[in-house]
Amino acid sequence: MKKQLLLLAFSALALTSCKDDDDIQAYEMDMMKGEWKISKTEVISGKDDKTVIQTSVPTGCSTKDNIFFRTDYYTSYTSYAGVGADCQVNGSSEGTYTYNSETKDLVINYTNDSPRPYKIVILTSSEMRIKQMFGNIDQDGDLVPDVEYISYKR
Repeated sequence: MKKQLLLLAFSALALTSCKDDDDIQAYEMDMMKGEWKISKTEVISGKDDKTVIQTSVPTGCSTKDNIFFRTDYYTSYTSYAGVGADCQVNGSSEGTYTYNSETKDLVINYTNDSPRPYKIVILTSSEMRIKQMFGNIDQDGDLVPDVEYISYKR
């Protein structure tokens, strides 16, 4: 009888601790949806993936630049330019994206552009940090391509 109770307890624990991948995907996409503004961009050493080589923070009209996600895999990016408080839309792109909640791979495919792969490093309801997986070059002279990280806030 004790063995059966123990088996039942472990079975119940195993069943309740497993999450369906679709539920995780939907939850993370729900957190991702909406408008995000760039809070900073960092170039990190490709050699140790820790050393910050360069940091830039948006100023002026570029503080309005944003990326937008919907749960139907639609995305858009809007950039702004201007002088002082006179900021106007400088450019915009629309497209689709794919996201894999297991690998954290995000691929953005804007219309008339090639797919742009990223890895989501942080995703909360107020913060998202992505690692650019394309076009990275060596910026510190160590012959290892350095990586750009983009941080977003709501």
